[in-house]
Amino acid sequence: MDERSRRWRLVLGGPAEESLGELSGNEAAMDAALAALYDSGPGDGDGPRRQRSAGLGASAPQVARWLGDIREYFPSTVVQIMQSDAIERLNLTSLLLEPEMLDAVEPDVHLVGTLLSLNRVMPDQTKDVARQVVRKVVDDLERRIADKTKAAVTGALNRATRVNRPRHADIDWNRTIRANLKHYQPEYRTVVPERLIGYGRRTTAVQRDVILCVDQSGSMAASVVYSGVFATVLASMRSLRTSLVVFDTAVVDLTDQLHDPVEVLFGTQLGGGTDINRAIAYCQELVTRPRDSIFVLISDLYEGGVRAEMLRRVAALVEAGVQVVVLLALSDEGAPAYDHDNAAALASLGVPAFACTPDAFPELMAAAIERRDLRAFAAQLTSRS
Repeated sequence: MDERSRRWRLVLGGPAEESLGELSGNEAAMDAALAALYDSGPGDGDGPRRQRSAGLGASAPQVARWLGDIREYFPSTVVQIMQSDAIERLNLTSLLLEPEMLDAVEPDVHLVGTLLSLNRVMPDQTKDVARQVVRKVVDDLERRIADKTKAAVTGALNRATRVNRPRHADIDWNRTIRANLKHYQPEYRTVVPERLIGYGRRTTAVQRDVILCVDQSGSMAASVVYSGVFATVLASMRSLRTSLVVFDTAVVDLTDQLHDPVEVLFGTQLGGGTDINRAIAYCQELVTRPRDSIFVLISDLYEGGVRAEMLRRVAALVEAGVQVVVLLALSDEGAPAYDHDNAAALASLGVPAFACTPDAFPELMAAAIERRDLRAFAAQLTSRS
């Protein structure tokens, strides 16, 4: 069997064995692992086909062996997809409450989301292992995002702080020229800069207040994980005062736990309804310097509270000078299902609602700090994808 035939045989599964041939060795083991999760067989006559194979059963040892097999034969990115599919298709959620199962899985953001949703029913011995799994994912995420976030935010803060008597190295030439165009001298073909505008020097004072308000309904699991990690990174910067608020129908302020992202994530409770209005009302009380505040709402905008009041509160924040950002998702998956009517209503207030990947979030924060046009930023993000 040539390479192309082997690949097609793995894609098509057992029914293609007669036409493409039999697999052997590692490829046969890969096929068995795929079949346990994805194979379906014909029903009797013209009846419906069977549900996806339950070949893994409800046996923790059997599932643990399968998890070991897929980690041996597939790259980690594929393993994570197969694990996610197994949890959904074969209803293995309850098995994740067993410590030996958690030892066998490949940690990723989606697994963390599943564990957080099980947090309230998890046995104590399992919770210790779950924390280790979450810690591994969080450490990986921090390594990925921390330096980029700090560099983007620090640069934006320095650019946003303008002085009128700058040192030569600190002159913002673009703004200086624009401010002095009326002093253009045609005979010399130059601008005489009567007023210099420069970047501010670094300072340890708090320059911006950042409020992250995160919807913790079940559909927002990945966004909750990324938001928690970003919040701890932002909170580590002395030039920012960072608050983290999560909500469903209740509102929980996790700001005092921002020293440890694992504690932050275990302080969330995925699932439940959504009362965005109530969450924004709480966050309004945290705004003490509107012109220096950035309010980031991360939600799919399905409102279970009072919609008109929610929109009125957003309008009040914008009118007061708060930079308001609405993210439909903070994840790698792209735009989720969301309430289009609420998104359109926010856009009419000058607040675009859009999805953002974790890699783009530092740039978004820089744009918000510099008060750039976020509608243009959202359009730019869309054109990249």
